Amino acid sequence: MRHGEVANPDGILYGRLPGYHLSELGRQMADRVAEHLAGRDITHAVSSPLERAQETATPIAKAHGLDLATDERLIEADNIFQGKTFGVGDGALRRPENWKYLVNPFKPSWGEPYLDIVVRMMRALDAAKDAARGHEAVLVSHQLPIWIVRSYVERRRLWHDPRKRQCTLASLTTFTYQGDRIVSVGYSEPARDLVPAHLLAGARPVKGKDKAFGA
Repeated sequence: MRHGEVANPDGILYGRLPGYHLSELGRQMADRVAEHLAGRDITHAVSSPLERAQETATPIAKAHGLDLATDERLIEADNIFQGKTFGVGDGALRRPENWKYLVNPFKPSWGEPYLDIVVRMMRALDAAKDAARGHEAVLVSHQLPIWIVRSYVERRRLWHDPRKRQCTLASLTTFTYQGDRIVSVGYSEPARDLVPAHLLAGARPVKGKDKAFGA
């Protein structure tokens, strides 16, 4: 699950910075998804250590009588522009000294390598699968790590246009295991009606939604 909306009045790229909490709307999103999952067989709940992820996961854990665990491997991707506004005309991109960080979008050169994200996220998924074996687990993370691990599992290239990620606020990306192997991936948006329209505009359907993998 991606966390809900964050209170960010200054519009900075907060990344891994502490002190960024859910907005009131974000808390409503978290409660909505907790209601959506109330009937599921969830026996393990774990989140990124960042406040916004823990606050999103808390209603789900509480609804199932679980202690919320944290896993550093679910944290947001590292980014050189963390703590800055990020834009061409009014942010970090207007400064020539930052352009060197944009030379390689395939790695990417501005932050944590995509392959490193895949490795840590797959390990977090495997750990949760083992903790909830025979049942279900909920992991709360962040948009880029979720999208990258989904792209890897669905055998898409890892470099991409960030505007086309199918991972809106409070969305669920579901990985189904058969034994120790992922056999399908699904996607849903239980809180879609709460997400501001401008944040939904760029999201496009992705081939492979609810994709099942051959045995």
